[in-house]
Amino acid sequence: MLEQFKLHISDHFPELKNKHFLLACSGGIDSIVLVHLCNAIGLKFSLAHCNFNLRGTDSDGDEAFVKALASEFKMPFYVTSFDTTKYMNTHKVSLQIAARELRYAWFSELQSRHEIPTLVTAHHADDSLETFLINLSRGTGIDGLTGIPEKTATIARPLLAFSREQILNYANTASISWREDKSNKETKYLRNKIRHKIVPQLKELHPSFLNNFLQSQQYLSETASVFHDYIRDVRKSLFKSDTNVYTISIAELQKLHALKSTIYHLFKPFGFTDASAIIDLLTAMSGKELHSSSHRLLKDRDNLYLQELNAVVDGVYFIADETCTLETPLALKIEEVSKITNTDFNTLYVDKEHIKFPLTVRKYKTGDYFYPFGMKGVKKLSKYFKDEKLNQFEKEQQWLLCSEDAILWVIGKRADNRFKVSDKTKQILKFSVS
Repeated sequence: MLEQFKLHISDHFPELKNKHFLLACSGGIDSIVLVHLCNAIGLKFSLAHCNFNLRGTDSDGDEAFVKALASEFKMPFYVTSFDTTKYMNTHKVSLQIAARELRYAWFSELQSRHEIPTLVTAHHADDSLETFLINLSRGTGIDGLTGIPEKTATIARPLLAFSREQILNYANTASISWREDKSNKETKYLRNKIRHKIVPQLKELHPSFLNNFLQSQQYLSETASVFHDYIRDVRKSLFKSDTNVYTISIAELQKLHALKSTIYHLFKPFGFTDASAIIDLLTAMSGKELHSSSHRLLKDRDNLYLQELNAVVDGVYFIADETCTLETPLALKIEEVSKITNTDFNTLYVDKEHIKFPLTVRKYKTGDYFYPFGMKGVKKLSKYFKDEKLNQFEKEQQWLLCSEDAILWVIGKRADNRFKVSDKTKQILKFSVS
């Protein structure tokens, strides 16, 4: 196995030969064999051990064992201790999730503090099979069936190509000692039940079951890659970005094949995992919204609009006098001019005598009205927004320039008649946004 491992590192993990890495070591057979293999082929690394304080003196014995191994091999050793039960109760998570969250948060902290780019863990082929069966039992999609990734940006798993049997044989042949966690033999946990009761029966079906499974999982992984390329292309085509809002055509969404699965993957990166709710939104009344932990999804007429929850800037901003230049929440320049020159939606000219400083820039509030330039009479801002076909997101993002309670300008859209420049105007102020 040593020669196989050495070749595997050269072919798949050459970066581990050149840079110091962090190896997570529990003291069990898998991580201890990994330590011996890495040391035997001359790799440079530190050991990191977590004491979860779940097994009394046995937990302390694991810590002492790994510490002694680090001392024997003369390598840096990091250890931490957790109150895992308290974390589990405080965060309302299972024991397995609590231990996972605690250890990976600590590993990440160690990597950052000591500038170690890669964490190496001892996951092997049987772990990948067990994970596959767990995810299969929970009804996950294709991503849950592709197994434990061999590499991520910060984690490497060089034992995934090797079975638990190969690891055990190597440990016995090389006379390697390790620590036994008695809880690994208990079948009250789902993974242990799969490990001790289901996997042995599957391996009885065919002598090369594990190798066949790994080959099938490779096919699944490649299929998933093709599918995600398709999803990326669909998202690029359908999600039209305008500042901080995506506009998505409902008609185009409804043309997609395998609609439920495709919608799930399109919107999952934005925190939406209920594809059925999004499909219902496609035919809902305008104004209906869905919220994830990070985004809002709005149905308005023929489109869906997607926006970050924290994307809407609010508040009131003051302009003390005509010498001010506003930078937040938008770039607004003020200058006194002698005549009207260019006219466009981003420029406003007003009669200075008709306004009163300080001016304010604010958002719409219920009851707002103005006298639209070029029209007779008053119009409620809500009616103006409706006539302009502004969706809810656009209404929330619309800024107003006001003199006291009067609206001077629906910025970038319409001026107010009451402040227009006339033949009697003596001083002209020009407002422009960029």
